[in-house]
Parts: sequence; structure tokens; C-alpha cells
Amino acid sequence: MRLDVGLVTCLATFSGLAEAFWRLPCRGRAGLARLDPLVDRGKDSPHVHAIHGPDTFSMSADMNSLRDSSCTSCAVTQDRSAYWTPALYFMHENGDTEIVNQVGGMLAYYLLYGHNVTAFPENFQMIAGDTYKRDFKWPIPDPPTSEWSGEETSQAALRQKALGFNCLNYNQAAEPSLGRHFLPNKTYLDEHCTDGVRFEIMFPSCWNGKDVDSHDHKSHVAYPSTVMDGTCPEGYDTRIVSLFYETIWDTYAFKNKKGTFVVSNGDPTGFGYHADFIHGWESGVLEQAVKKCTSLSGRVEDCEVFNIQSEDDQRKCKFEVPTLLKNENVYTHKGGLPNNLAVQYGPAYAGPVSNTTATSTQAAPGASVSASIELSIDLPGIKGHVMLEQSTSKGSTTAPTWTATPTTSYIEQAVTQAVVYVEQKVIVLVDGKGTPLATETGALETVSTVMSTATNVISTVVTTPTAPPAKRDTHRHAHRHVRNGHHH
Repeated sequence: MRLDVGLVTCLATFSGLAEAFWRLPCRGRAGLARLDPLVDRGKDSPHVHAIHGPDTFSMSADMNSLRDSSCTSCAVTQDRSAYWTPALYFMHENGDTEIVNQVGGMLAYYLLYGHNVTAFPENFQMIAGDTYKRDFKWPIPDPPTSEWSGEETSQAALRQKALGFNCLNYNQAAEPSLGRHFLPNKTYLDEHCTDGVRFEIMFPSCWNGKDVDSHDHKSHVAYPSTVMDGTCPEGYDTRIVSLFYETIWDTYAFKNKKGTFVVSNGDPTGFGYHADFIHGWESGVLEQAVKKCTSLSGRVEDCEVFNIQSEDDQRKCKFEVPTLLKNENVYTHKGGLPNNLAVQYGPAYAGPVSNTTATSTQAAPGASVSASIELSIDLPGIKGHVMLEQSTSKGSTTAPTWTATPTTSYIEQAVTQAVVYVEQKVIVLVDGKGTPLATETGALETVSTVMSTATNVISTVVTTPTAPPAKRDTHRHAHRHVRNGHHH
């Protein structure tokens, strides 16, 4: 894996109007930990995040605490915002996992799409994506935006189209950003993505004009009609800066190794990829940047508003991991993901099930395997019944292969499914008041296996490009900005 730091810029106009933007490098990673002050405020998060920003990031971080930091892992020193996404792991055949190397930190694009674009208000924060999604019911690949209609223009559809998994091969033409909304399977990655995979996510840029947050950290914002640009829905008429994250993971380092890639939230599909943002820019600076940083180069160095620090200084900025998590190894983990988080393939909506251990079950080529783990808990302060459905596949894959022709066809095949019923002992340690302190899990034991055969769609062959390729930035790709979309 190489990182080409040569900058390539691309200018584009539409109806005589050019789009301004800047590309914010965050070459340092402030930390890797189970922290998420938006969704899991004041406690540890179920899954690991790769976090960029200030050294005051914590379980209870907010705008004020971020601004009180002494450094940031990003290039512009006046920006103390926090940017974070789930990390990527490789799960070996024996179930052990290790972190995939993150290349070049991350890039946060600030795109000035739309009219009368405003800066984020004080205390603004938001989330993009849904950690529990495991399916995609819309056409693959996306039809031209001019053909979107009906449910395809709904916020539910736009949220999923805001995810991208860009197969990188710097010796070939670049794929379009947001051109593929799922994580390719390992065979495809080994054969085509010699420079890794660039995870991409677009945040909503239409705001209701009053709330700086909401109960789900999403409802106060919405996507414009074509995800990156277009018209805002009724009630979300204020256009804020369009925020777009890119993070490259060195998947090619695992070429020819047996196993699978899994996002840290237990998602091997990519449909549950997500990202978080807490505004922490120094007061007034982002407002100035929106007005003055209108260079089409995208370089933060080309805007006089910004104070730029070196890449070495960016990499030095680290936050202190809280005592609760300080001894947790989030780089490698035996028998599964950190926190023993369950791997859930879908297509059903995933659940917040953790403290489970993956098992390897042999299946015939072309067969799929699903395991049900049934847990009953009856302790002071805790009573419940949990059913975990876990699926894996060997041989044939259900992940569609992204290709460049105008039709979609489906391949059917007789698929043998082995439903394996297993038991697992779970011990929940509580104090005298019944408050949970820790959880211990035993090994999975197979109770019975039921076999069934059915004819299912086992593969999708996709045909039609979403947009002509044309982008490379500091990772050797250039952004091309037009009023009707974000093309690469």
C-alpha cells in the first residue's frame, strides 16, 4: 500500500457556476477506542471507532470541551471538531480479528453546495448512516439522478446512497465516489483493489434552521434530492456546509489470507457504515471560511483564514483513553471483534447484541450457514431473553459485483442451509444493588443441526456506471464539483 501525496486538482463548472470547497486533512488519528459521545454518552460504546480531532475527546465530549483542547490531529489548528467512524477489522478463519491499517488518516471535505450556505451553528452535532442496516433494496448501481423517483428519493434511500466503498487501484481509472454502497467481498478486493478501499460517507446538508441536535442525532437534518446536491425537502430549507468523509483501509495487505473483513460494529456488508460529527471550530472561523475560502483548488493552504500545522504535529495529538477502556486491546482480539460483538450478516435489521463468540462451521461449497444463540438472563435488576441470528457463507457469495453496463441480472442456484442451534453460557456479574458490572461468556456448544435446500438468488451481476471516473486527491484522486452532483 502506498500513499501518493502529490496533489491533483480539478475544476468544473455547471451553468457558469463553480463549486468552492476545501479538503481538510486529518493525518493523525487521535485515538482508536470504544467511545461515542453522541450515541453512548457517558459510557463505553459497543464498538470501536477511529477518531480524529482534539485531545479532549471523551465519553462526554461536547463543543466546549473540544474547544478547550491543546491540539488537534487535523491540519487546521482553529478546527477542534471531532470526526469519527467505525474501524475496519480482518477476521481470520479461526475467528481472531486484527485492525486493518488506516492509510493517511482521513479527509473531511467541506463542500459549499447550494445557495446561501451557512456555517454550522454553535453546539451543532449530527450522525450519518445507520449502524444496524444490513440490506439495500434500491437499484444497484444507482440509476442517473434524473431517473430517481418515488421511494428512491425518500430520505431512507438517500441515507443509504450516501455511503461509498471505492475500490482503489492507482494504475487504473478511478471509480466514482459513492458509486458502490456495499463493501466488496474479499475475493473481489484481492483481485481488484490493489491500493485498498476508500470508505466514503456524505452527511446531510439541509437543516431545519432551529435544532442543533435531535433525539436520534439525525432528525434535525436531511439530505438534498441527489444526496450531495439538489433541492432540500420542506422544513429543511437552511443549507449548511456539506460534509464528506474519506478513509482508506489497507485491505490489500491481507491478500490471499483466509477470512473476511468486518466493520467494527459487526457488519461484514458495509450497509451499516456510519459517521459522527461534533462541531468544534473556533467561534467565527468557520463563518469566515464559508465566505472567504472559495478557491477551487480545495487546498486548505490556499485560504488565508486557516492556520496550518505540519503532518508531524497532527500525528502527535492523542486523547487519553478512559480508565474503563485503558487495558482493552483494540488492535487484535481473540475469537471475534473487540467487546465480543456479534457479526450479523442480515438482511434483517441487526440488533445491539454483544458478548457472543463466533464459531466456524464447515459447510459444503455453495452452502450458507446460520446459527441461533438463545440466551436467558434472570438476575436481580436483569431479566431478559435474547435470540441472536448469525449467518455466514462459504463458496458462493451473495454480494453483488459492481460492473459497468446498463442492466442487472440475478443468478439462482440450489442453496443448502444448515441451521445450527448452539448454547452459550453467559455470566453477568452484578453488585449488591443488582447493577451489572461485567459479563463473562463461555464457549459455544452445538445442540443440533437442521439441513434444508432451496433455490435462491445467490449472486447479482450489475451493469451501468453511475458517473464517468475522474477523481484523485492527496490519495491520488481529484474532486470534481458540479451543481448537480459530486463526480469523480
